[in-house]
Amino acid sequence: MRFANRIAKLPPYLFAEVDRRIAAKRKEGVDVISLGIGDPDLPTPQHVIDALAAGAAKPYTHQYPEYEGLPAFREAVAAWYGQRFGVKLDPETQVVSLIGSKEGIAHFPVAVVDPGDVVLATDPGYPVYHTGTLFSDGETYYVPLRAENDFLPDLGAIPKDVIKRAKLLWICYPNNPTAAVAPRSFFEECVAFGKEHDLIIAHDAAYTEVCFDGYKPLSFLEVDGAMDVGIEFHSLSKTYNMTGWRIGMAVGNTDIIEALGRVKTNIDSGIFRAVQEAGVVALNETPQSWIDERNAIYQERRDLILSALAGMGLNAQTPKASLYVWSPTPAGISAIDFSVRLLDEAGLVITPGVGFGDAGEGYFRISLACPTDRLQEAMERLAAVKT
Repeated sequence: MRFANRIAKLPPYLFAEVDRRIAAKRKEGVDVISLGIGDPDLPTPQHVIDALAAGAAKPYTHQYPEYEGLPAFREAVAAWYGQRFGVKLDPETQVVSLIGSKEGIAHFPVAVVDPGDVVLATDPGYPVYHTGTLFSDGETYYVPLRAENDFLPDLGAIPKDVIKRAKLLWICYPNNPTAAVAPRSFFEECVAFGKEHDLIIAHDAAYTEVCFDGYKPLSFLEVDGAMDVGIEFHSLSKTYNMTGWRIGMAVGNTDIIEALGRVKTNIDSGIFRAVQEAGVVALNETPQSWIDERNAIYQERRDLILSALAGMGLNAQTPKASLYVWSPTPAGISAIDFSVRLLDEAGLVITPGVGFGDAGEGYFRISLACPTDRLQEAMERLAAVKT
């Protein structure tokens, strides 16, 4: 049998490999604690679960949903954006539902990238930016994120011949994997960059509602002119602990949203209506106090991790947002070697920075999505590893 050349170019998905390694160790009888994946361990709000159950009992939800998303869901998204960010959206033309933001991110290049076009993606970065480009026969040009630049890309360092071939720039703040946040001035720079070079700016905003110490992340679309060049991908996954539900949204420029929507109507049949109805309840009825209480638990875990790392002499920056702590590895140990050592010696799973790109060498990522008592045990195991 012969397969498409693009499949041969496709790397193994990072987190599928993490799952494989965990399963192998557990089969050996190892009590593995995984700090590798940002999958919230805390439950979805009960009122959202109740809405799903009620919706699933309605016969009409068992039929095909509207391709672009239920009008009520798109209206709830628009209302939420207005309340949270002050961004005005037309729910009919500037909002499209997604089967989780990952699905939308992977399919988006189909709408805008022709064979041989360049997509600008950050390194380290979410692997799907690159895989979506591969599926469209485009080329990824990696823009490094460096600690000395606060893990923001240096747009001025991108070669002019690369920019001429580029269609799209991916950004993500709060950032996965580095947990960096972006100031308004950076988003303004991105708007100017997009307009100057006729580029689409695609912002992955999955982590805006996981934030600490009173910090409130921005939406890219808050910035003047962003709606002219931008699309923002969001999700209920991290905001309401709904990763398994697979529901998200893309919002932004009318023409860009229409192009993505056209792709999706030819590829999928939308999200189960009962899930969308529950999404409406999540967006409209979840009190801010629930998010604040959830974030307080994450902040406690963040501080626990930072304390343990400091005790090992590892100087990780204190994240203001996201589900992660991004830490340098001990001196002289590569990211892969350190992750293998922790798994073998301590039964701990962390994500090596190079899993997100070459610029991630010398770093590892720890997820906050682990029950606090298990996280405490994990930090004790970590401290016992000799470095």
